[in-house]
Amino acid sequence: MSNKTALITGATGGLGKEFVRIHAEKGGDLVLVGRNPQKLEQLQHDVQNKYHVKVTTIAVDFTEFNAAEQIFGELQKANIRVDYLINNAGLGGQGTFLERTMEQDINMAKVNMIVPTKLMKLILPQMVKRGSGRVLNVSSLAALVPGPLQAEYYATKAYLTSLSDALWYELKDTGVTLTTLMPGAMETGFAKAGDLTNTKMFANAVSPKKVAEEGYQAMLNGKMNVYTGLRGWQQPFASMMPMMPKKAMMRFVADQQSNNKK
Repeated sequence: MSNKTALITGATGGLGKEFVRIHAEKGGDLVLVGRNPQKLEQLQHDVQNKYHVKVTTIAVDFTEFNAAEQIFGELQKANIRVDYLINNAGLGGQGTFLERTMEQDINMAKVNMIVPTKLMKLILPQMVKRGSGRVLNVSSLAALVPGPLQAEYYATKAYLTSLSDALWYELKDTGVTLTTLMPGAMETGFAKAGDLTNTKMFANAVSPKKVAEEGYQAMLNGKMNVYTGLRGWQQPFASMMPMMPKKAMMRFVADQQSNNKK
């Protein structure tokens, strides 16, 4: 492929690292965005040594309201053109709405909704002006239904998916495409960070490698939605989720997020 630069948020996590690997293997340059400067530097070192591509790192805390502006400022300073924007960073967390703190839920809204929205606001106009570009927003099957015990997370993913699908339509004659990746439960640091490791939902979590590969390819193809990382029985179930009786669906979701050890 011609040398395209991909900006990947949450680059040091499980799914993020897979996106980094896939793009670097194709000879593409990278902008790695994450919270931990040491992890970013180590990943930069590893990727440059193995794939001999140009790697830029930007360390930023996504719970800062101006995180996206910080990222965009660094891009402009370095005169970096973003060809692929992969909004991968995400924050989860279990507990009832009343149990969780104001700070936890507002931070989740910033990471899952505000930052990707702002990055698209800042970067999409440049892509449209050039008549080329790809955006991949990492959402979740959680976007399809309300999610008791992770109410805020499910709601943030519903927002991201709805926005992304509408933008796919708005962009369809511009040469720029927007793809939404909607995986099931994966074996990444996300479950551990959100205290979800022992839940039924993550009992059969899949490897992020296949999810990333299918998502990346769907992005290149300009596909609107891609469902991946689902066990056999989950595939038809996913398409039926929005049509199922809402109360029964929420009871099922709440049960899936209960602790396996109970």
